[in-house]
Amino acid sequence: MSDFLSSPASRTFISQRLRLHYVDWGNPDAPPLLLLHGGRDHCRNWDWLAQNLCDRYHIIAPDLRGHGDSAHSSDGYYAMECFVYDLAQLIHQQGLAPLNIVAHLLGGNIALRYTGLFPENVRRLVAIEGLGDAPAVVEQRMKIPVFDRMRTWIDSGRAMSSRQPRRYSGIEEALQRMMQENPHLTLERARHLTVHGVSQNEDGSYSWKFDNYLRVLPPVDISQAEKEQLWQRITCPTLLVYGKQSWASNPAEDGRARHFQNARVSLYDNAGHWVHHDRHDDFLAEVEAFLAED
Repeated sequence: MSDFLSSPASRTFISQRLRLHYVDWGNPDAPPLLLLHGGRDHCRNWDWLAQNLCDRYHIIAPDLRGHGDSAHSSDGYYAMECFVYDLAQLIHQQGLAPLNIVAHLLGGNIALRYTGLFPENVRRLVAIEGLGDAPAVVEQRMKIPVFDRMRTWIDSGRAMSSRQPRRYSGIEEALQRMMQENPHLTLERARHLTVHGVSQNEDGSYSWKFDNYLRVLPPVDISQAEKEQLWQRITCPTLLVYGKQSWASNPAEDGRARHFQNARVSLYDNAGHWVHHDRHDDFLAEVEAFLAED
């Protein structure tokens, strides 16, 4: 595991009766910078970026509900509007606005929606593959009748209720799974992410911290047109980051980038879905310059 010169403090806040966890890297008088992780990830995913920026920013990185050390939803339901509500609560309760946000995947989706709702609260936004599925994928999904989507959701939830979290005999076995998920990771970085991403069971085995019910997608969401309306309301400079070796669709090519008032797309070669890990030094340099712009 990496030797960090400093470690963040663990804090909690309440949102919709859930106790949610975040880490605070100190320096409270500096401009706030909030880091949002992706699906089935955790807040310590950002340690490398935070370590390099915490001397200039007040960095807060939450565990999304159902992730890391945050509480799981009692009903196992994880709708996007609840994630957005949690973000709004954290920013409101801690008095962080106006702030900068850097977010990945699910976190990016949440941050983009929040910024569309409260454009005055966000100074600059970096979203790593945060626009969600490509328009063609969304279009195909919406062709499925709502009653079929609802029935699939019920069936999936029922199946998940009998599924136990996978147990690993030790950290090394969980580490191998982490390496399979992202072969771009160095062994040191993968170990750090694994150590902070698992908890030990009573029998001595280890399981990932995230709630298995996160695998069950809600049957309904706002429409693509409504997402685009939110994107159009974003006034702050926005950086849309993508890895060329990722499965995610490039918004400069699929048309989604045109819905932003002030956004540019940044593509990284030799990078997959986790650009901030795969090309850390280059990503850090770009984020530093982007946040420092007037």
